[in-house]
Amino acid sequence: MAEVSSIERRKLERLFRMSGGYVLDFTDQTFSEFFEEHTRRDIDAAVYRERGTSKANRLRGFWTVEGNHLVGKVIQALIQYGQAEDCLGNELGLTDLTDDCWKIAARMLNDTPVAELDALTATADERDFETVAQHVREAIEKNQPEAALDRLHTFVMKYLRTVCANRGVEINRDKALHSIFGEYVKRLRDAGLLESLMTERILKSSISVLEAFNDVRNNKSLAHDNPILNYEESLLIFNHVASSVRFIKSLEARAKPMMSAGSGAAFDDDLPF
Repeated sequence: MAEVSSIERRKLERLFRMSGGYVLDFTDQTFSEFFEEHTRRDIDAAVYRERGTSKANRLRGFWTVEGNHLVGKVIQALIQYGQAEDCLGNELGLTDLTDDCWKIAARMLNDTPVAELDALTATADERDFETVAQHVREAIEKNQPEAALDRLHTFVMKYLRTVCANRGVEINRDKALHSIFGEYVKRLRDAGLLESLMTERILKSSISVLEAFNDVRNNKSLAHDNPILNYEESLLIFNHVASSVRFIKSLEARAKPMMSAGSGAAFDDDLPF
């Protein structure tokens, strides 16, 4: 059974114009052909007709019977069809409604939008750190990664300063974070904690990613009065960052950190990144 909330159902039914038993401009024949093409399912089968025989009721039955991934695929295909055939309607707020329904489909196709979500939790006894971590998680759980890119930026900056300081890397206002992280990777290599050259190269590539993250935070997030980044790219950034954080957490958990006098460095968002 697909995980579609009552609010999401209402949005989908509005977009696909399902009042009166219809679905967009499909006839019974073209509706069957659409499902055969996109799902290899017989939408006329009895399993989908328990709510009724109308096209709208068969689609509701499909949502009830099938799993998230397949339902997400069909929702995306219906949106694309509606846009191509110009039959989504012209009601006020249609663009926002379409975007919301596309996000519903994307969530279902991914099941868990950010695979490494559990990595985005505070690792220091700092109230502001925990608050940032919670904001990031709430945005993902609401399937709104684009709305929390600035919070994710703050989270990863705080987290990486912590692990770098614990490895004896000097933290100060004159050092950009990607430079600090470069030193951190070198400490890991020198300590024999990286078993493959490929792992070292992947971590080093993250240095340029962190540099690019600054532009996203400053120009494509809610940190300032900006148009925010699109959903798909925001999700890619979240997944990349969460995966990197999970790896570093795992590595640090199995290797005793080399504490230094700098490990108590304050978290200051005005430090250069």
